[in-house]
Amino acid sequence: MIVQPFLPAYGGYTVARGDRIILVKGAIPGEVVEITVQEKKRDYTLAMVTQVVEPSEHRVAPKCPVFGICGGCHLQYISYDRQLRMKEEVLVDSLARIGKIDVNLGPSLCGAQWNYRHRAQFKVSRQGTIGFFRESSRDVVEFDACPLMKDEINGLLKNMKGLALAQGVREVHLCVGDTAAVLLRCDDEQVCVSERFRSIGISSIACNDTLTEGAGYVGFNLLGLKYTVSPWTFFQAHWSLNAEVAETIAQAAAPLTNSTVLDLYAGAGNFSLPLAENAREIILVEENSRAVEDGTRNLKLNRFKNCRFVRSTAEKYKIPKKMDLLILDPPRPGMTAEVGKKVLDNTPDRIIYISCNPSTLARDVKKLREKYEILSVQMIDFFPNTFHIEAVVFLQVR
Repeated sequence: MIVQPFLPAYGGYTVARGDRIILVKGAIPGEVVEITVQEKKRDYTLAMVTQVVEPSEHRVAPKCPVFGICGGCHLQYISYDRQLRMKEEVLVDSLARIGKIDVNLGPSLCGAQWNYRHRAQFKVSRQGTIGFFRESSRDVVEFDACPLMKDEINGLLKNMKGLALAQGVREVHLCVGDTAAVLLRCDDEQVCVSERFRSIGISSIACNDTLTEGAGYVGFNLLGLKYTVSPWTFFQAHWSLNAEVAETIAQAAAPLTNSTVLDLYAGAGNFSLPLAENAREIILVEENSRAVEDGTRNLKLNRFKNCRFVRSTAEKYKIPKKMDLLILDPPRPGMTAEVGKKVLDNTPDRIIYISCNPSTLARDVKKLREKYEILSVQMIDFFPNTFHIEAVVFLQVR
């Protein structure tokens, strides 16, 4: 079947029309492509490009030799400018279709397209092969280097291949900052042999939930602050862009004199700690105990006395007083109904919502518009060459 997709869709698809809606993987809007149907759903069909009949001017040769085999990337065949525009279109469409919100996006926040990732989660096969899963499979795809990773990650990957990892190691989580740390996911903690990893320049080594050697964290510069994070804690892998986003948030949050800030999904304090020098008080709420440990360390390293962490879910946390500024950075499912009600009941003067899912962002902002107006929306491209889309929305009470 030959079709001409006309619209980008979330998940790395483009939309085409036949006798029903077709979601096509591997196409760029405006191209003429031949497709093979993979699966028919009730309301739409999933298909894959088998031949490009009339290519787009934005089609480029993928940089990675295992692109299309490895499941890590989705958009390497599209020029980076077009990738950004497609993601912006998906974000605008989600806000309009789901949230009934028409917006003119502000300038997108983007940075390096290649060699940007400071962290990787490599899979290990039973045969000892290290790589990433094949898409929709548990098969491990091996490669020499990943073009998305920092050179330090690729160097460690190369050296790890000579370690002859013990059987029972299922995953290798690497992160690099001022030092390098590894977290091994193992069937048996006895297989974690620290000296093997120490020999290739990894200073912090952990197996499952146990730190076996080193400080247990790596450090970064966050707008002049000392920011540390352990391999158990999520942090933005595109660190240079993360710093730019944090600065954008800090500028939008100003002035903060005598203001109380609530960071409701705080992590280790990535977006709220840069506000500490200007705010009166910052309360950071985080469920993950490891992230709270990292965040508490960050408070001590930077000598912040006006910040405190509370280990709690956003649902169980009782907001003690009216807040001046609320920072929301929820997981992919977005705010639960309970959290949404809590936010609207407290009615902080301003809200900064950082999202990793356009659909749940649209749903949540639609709720918040009961009491808030949207000041601006910007797309964030934390994961170039993948379909993932982040955004930051600035809201003010009516």
